[in-house]
Amino acid sequence: MNVKVEKTKNNNEVKLEITVEAEKFDNAIKTVFNKNAKYFNIPGFRKGKAPYQIVEKTYGAQIFYEDAFNEVAGEAYEEALKEKEIEAVSKPEIDIVQIEKGKDLIFTAIVSTKPEVTLGKYKGIQVKKIEYNVTDEDVEHELGHMAEKNARLVTVEDRPVESGDITVIDFEGFVDGKPFEGGKAENHELTIGSNTFIPGFEDQIIGMKTEEEKEINVKFPEEYFSKNLAGKDAMFKVKLHEIKKKEMPKIDDELAKDISEFDTIEELKKSIREKQEEQNKSRAKYETEDEVIKAVCDEAKVDIPNGMIELELDNMVKDIETRLSYQGMNMEQYLQMMNKTMDDFRNENKEQAEKTIKTRLVLEAVGKEANVEVTEEEISKKIKEMAENYGRKEEEVKDNPELVKYVGDNLKVEKTIDFLVENAKIK
Repeated sequence: MNVKVEKTKNNNEVKLEITVEAEKFDNAIKTVFNKNAKYFNIPGFRKGKAPYQIVEKTYGAQIFYEDAFNEVAGEAYEEALKEKEIEAVSKPEIDIVQIEKGKDLIFTAIVSTKPEVTLGKYKGIQVKKIEYNVTDEDVEHELGHMAEKNARLVTVEDRPVESGDITVIDFEGFVDGKPFEGGKAENHELTIGSNTFIPGFEDQIIGMKTEEEKEINVKFPEEYFSKNLAGKDAMFKVKLHEIKKKEMPKIDDELAKDISEFDTIEELKKSIREKQEEQNKSRAKYETEDEVIKAVCDEAKVDIPNGMIELELDNMVKDIETRLSYQGMNMEQYLQMMNKTMDDFRNENKEQAEKTIKTRLVLEAVGKEANVEVTEEEISKKIKEMAENYGRKEEEVKDNPELVKYVGDNLKVEKTIDFLVENAKIK
């Protein structure tokens, strides 16, 4: 294999011309034929039994070129990057120069390379001290939440619906006099004031009595996720079956015993305060780190290639797709619900992608300049923690080189952030 490299007119971009020997490309053609032989149906031969020469004569060798290219190009591209010590940060833009049986395969790959970072000031960065104090109101608020979880629901029979009640209703919706998909339910629990229904719907439930039937008129929001309903007037036939309300428990020592391991309400309050203080410390720590990192990034200069930004956006899409899959959704459904296109999503997140990349590159540059190192002992300790947290054997994690590198890289970033905060002036 032969590789030539030249810079393009764009910063942080190179063009590789990669030549793969004719013998290797011809072998790839044979490999592709063997994989696909069963699909060829040629008169005089049983299906899938025609020899390569006959198939080539019938269809032409070019029928295998695309798959043969895919067979060798990926490996050749990776070898070329390694040989020329190029750190690619984007997808390659491939162009085939020569592709023919019996001849060298020649193709070019234009790719963005990792940009240089010009660091500004990163020691003595001034940021305001961030502190969050726990107040008595904070403790009482949390205690109220805990009590609410222990509240019991009681049926209301002596009055109509009020805000905050939990209602049990049947409903069926109509647009232009016709029922629409998803607009009907029976024995549906709806908390009045939760704003989980179409605007105006819950307000019109207020004042209804048990077993009362009513027609409710509303208008779907212009930005409603279902385009065929967005902005349209709708009428719902509603029947109220039951009114329920939460009956809050008395906040005393008995409640403390019921909802915690403590015997008195004062002990429970003390525990709540301590947990909130720890949470506030963590919050202040992370926000201080963010402020320091932002200030250091503002001082630094880096020219981020478009290809690198596009790749980061691809990763953002994949991350969202993974999270959506746990909810039984896909990206197409999500975009439809948000009334956006994929181009809208990418354009809206381009600035965030650029910020993420710059932060990553700047932290890496600081770590290098400040000689931040991670020891084998630190990596082993982190791997042990990971193995324990995920219920895996330590050896399983250590036997995965990519995972070990990931752990090491993350630890280096953490230590670099610690270094920046330690060297910042926090007032």
